[in-house]
Amino acid sequence: MRDIEIAPSILAADFGYLMRDIQAVESNAEYLHIDVMDGHYVNNISFGIPVIQSIRKYTGMKFYTHLMITEPEKYIKAFADAGSDNITFHIECAKDPDKLIEEIKALGLSAGISVHPDTPIEKVFPYIGKVDIILVMTVYPGFGGQGYLPSSDARIRALKKAIDEAGSDTVISVDGGVTRDNIKEIYDAGARLFVAGSTVFNDKDPAKAIEDLIRCCTLS
Repeated sequence: MRDIEIAPSILAADFGYLMRDIQAVESNAEYLHIDVMDGHYVNNISFGIPVIQSIRKYTGMKFYTHLMITEPEKYIKAFADAGSDNITFHIECAKDPDKLIEEIKALGLSAGISVHPDTPIEKVFPYIGKVDIILVMTVYPGFGGQGYLPSSDARIRALKKAIDEAGSDTVISVDGGVTRDNIKEIYDAGARLFVAGSTVFNDKDPAKAIEDLIRCCTLS
């Protein structure tokens, strides 16, 4: 993975022209973020396996599948078979996170664990080095277009410190409210994989929006 990666979130894409929107970003982004919501863990329903299977046929992007669902252990194999490259589940929803991580990796996928803004960040510390990605939710999960929660910076810094102390290469990802105006401070806090929905897909030039976000991180 490059030092800075933007993962466009298709939650903000136009589903009437989904492949058009995906093709608009695939030359500038390695990862495509796919938010799966079941209406139980979060108060929204998005999309599931059929959509992933459909778009998998037409793009080589890495599918970063974020399961915002209860009982994720029931669906790991199905999402892997649908074409996911990474499966990230919520610590709040997993009965046995260690077992779930092992199952994801046994399928040849990278594993991620996500943490809700109201969950102490220390809850994910035991999984540093076990997962490839720790996804810090920087908005309340369920709906796109929300503003970045200011308390997130301190949570990211605390997680980065714990990762460094462990000598781990676990990547910090963030999801929610990432814009050109705040991505530099989030990068400085320690994040390297940025989920961006509205900022990318609401722009008239989504590919340039990704370039702008990356450029903002490198400003002194």
